[in-house]
Amino acid sequence: MTNQSTVTEFLLQGFSDVRELQILHFVLFLVIYLAALMGNLLIITAVALDHHLHTPMYFFLGNLSFLDICYISVTVPKSMVSSLNNTRLISFSGCVAQVYLGIHFASAEMALLTAMAYDRYVAICHPLRYRVIMTRGACAQMAAGSWISSCIYSVLHTANTFRLPFCGSNVIDQFFCDIPQLLKLSCSDTSMNEIVVIL
Repeated sequence: MTNQSTVTEFLLQGFSDVRELQILHFVLFLVIYLAALMGNLLIITAVALDHHLHTPMYFFLGNLSFLDICYISVTVPKSMVSSLNNTRLISFSGCVAQVYLGIHFASAEMALLTAMAYDRYVAICHPLRYRVIMTRGACAQMAAGSWISSCIYSVLHTANTFRLPFCGSNVIDQFFCDIPQLLKLSCSDTSMNEIVVIL
């Protein structure tokens, strides 16, 4: 029997070890993050305040902007703090949260884009029945369905990944926690996990 130690924290691979490049990374990502934050907040504010924009298409667009804010807030701030403080450590629970939230918001965005595509399909192919089909209740159900289904999807993938034992290296070859990189660190057979991820 071999000695095995349980991984309690992970070491994220940064962009560079050079301090000047770490500062540049921080500043560059801060500008991009703030621009994305401001752009999405402007869309949400415009949709909320302008009565003419209270239509299904803009309702979904506002939801998509909110999801985009949530999604970029999962990984980018941690990456910026790591660059600024010159630390790459992330706790096991922090990694679990990052994986769960990243999958949750990404899959919710995809589901919401599908709902938006259906909205456009109805508007183009059934223009006379559009208001009857795309009611406020139907829009709310589609948005809620995208949130709930992505929550279930994320729980399944996160639980399936973190049930594996991590006993070897704790270095993740990425600047955030990601399932394919975590599967490489497991000391057990991950072929079933890879099939589930592909499916």
